Amino acid sequence: MADIAVAHSTSPYVSAYPWSSGFGSKYSNPSTLPQGSGYGVAFGASDIAVAHASSPYVSAYPWSSGFGSKRTNPSTLPTGNGYGVAFGASDIAVAHVSSPYVSAYPWSSGFGSKYSNPSTLPSNAGLGVAFGASDIAVAHYNSPYVSAYPWSSGFGSKYSNPSTLPTGSGRGVAFGASDIAVAHYNSPYVSAYPWSSGFGSKYSNPSTLPTGSGYGVAFGASDIAVAHVSSPYVSAYPWSSGFGSKYSNPSTLPSNAGLGVAFGASDIAVAHVSSPYVSAYPWSSGFGSKYSNPSTLPPNAGNGVAFTPEAAAAIVIPLFYYHEVMMGRA
Repeated sequence: MADIAVAHSTSPYVSAYPWSSGFGSKYSNPSTLPQGSGYGVAFGASDIAVAHASSPYVSAYPWSSGFGSKRTNPSTLPTGNGYGVAFGASDIAVAHVSSPYVSAYPWSSGFGSKYSNPSTLPSNAGLGVAFGASDIAVAHYNSPYVSAYPWSSGFGSKYSNPSTLPTGSGRGVAFGASDIAVAHYNSPYVSAYPWSSGFGSKYSNPSTLPTGSGYGVAFGASDIAVAHVSSPYVSAYPWSSGFGSKYSNPSTLPSNAGLGVAFGASDIAVAHVSSPYVSAYPWSSGFGSKYSNPSTLPPNAGNGVAFTPEAAAAIVIPLFYYHEVMMGRA
């Protein structure tokens, strides 16, 4: 059984649904809710985690077609509002607004003792985080807007910054099979680079740019998508070591600013500001006709969205990550 989850701005802060070419009936809320606005959500192999406003800033639950009892909080909490969360193969990381801006923990059916901070911290508020096969990256508010590190049960020494930086606050970050992309505040709103234990030279911008600040980015098997604040609110492109020509917009657009995006095996979903707060579409080298809205909608702005790993099994990138983040909505 595949599933989909949306992090959103009002209680219960996360909503989850069975997924089978469309939304099933909403799962029961967690018995212990996250403590504030949900900004990011991620599935692990058998768990789900939500990055949120208010202490403890991250909440995690066993996942088996629904929420289990909340895992014990980390013994060392993130230090401010959580905006992004990602699972690695045996770890979990949270991007958050206060120094050290990213916190990471071993994960084995719960949080282990916090790993040491990176020796070179991100430069300001962490807004998105992603694991690659053997690396971790953080999108953050101040220049260089993205920081990346080798990962082997902890942070290695920071990789050199990209030679061409993203052009504004990094809001989301994602690894592809051999690439990395950052959604950011200023034009061109998304920047992508070859990745081989560090940033290669920036790929050319898409010939048709996203139309506003990028908040979320995701790779599919052979595509890339960006959630952004201006209509059409999501832009998607073929991906083969660079951006192809932009796919046609969905025939039914998300209803307002896109803040998060995720690919499933044969679907794509966008979390957005206005009702229905999440929009999903079949995906086959382009958007199909929008699926029906969930019968029980998220109650407010969708800030992040994620499919379970089995729903994304066709995607040839690491499966245990996702982030969709927004600054300043606490």
